Amino acid sequence: MFSKHKKQPTIDLEQHEQIEYAQDRIRQKKNLYRHFVWFLIGSVVLVILNKVLKYGETYDWSYWAIILWGFFLLIHLVNVFIMNEFMGRDWERQQREKLVQKQQERIAVLKKEVEEKIPEPQPLKKKEV
Repeated sequence: MFSKHKKQPTIDLEQHEQIEYAQDRIRQKKNLYRHFVWFLIGSVVLVILNKVLKYGETYDWSYWAIILWGFFLLIHLVNVFIMNEFMGRDWERQQREKLVQKQQERIAVLKKEVEEKIPEPQPLKKKEV
């Protein structure tokens, strides 16, 4: 506990990235399943309100609300299971590398412009005595 020699972590950077990615995917799927459960509960409540309690009985609004909510659930599903495959870790890494490359090119251009406008100071010559 108070030793001077602390143990180095046994996890390397790649394993750490894999664990973070797995945790992120688990969180995405958990939120999708939670959304699905709320969709089922909410659909039942909407139908009960519209049909059993006769709230706004002149129009079957609950079906339209359920269809709209189902559409949002479908978008969530596509985002988790389909879009993640196209825009996953590899895509993010490529985009990050492109942005870093662009920044490095801009820095090089700016550095060149500065060097052209402001010449480097010449070292002073010592006077001979």
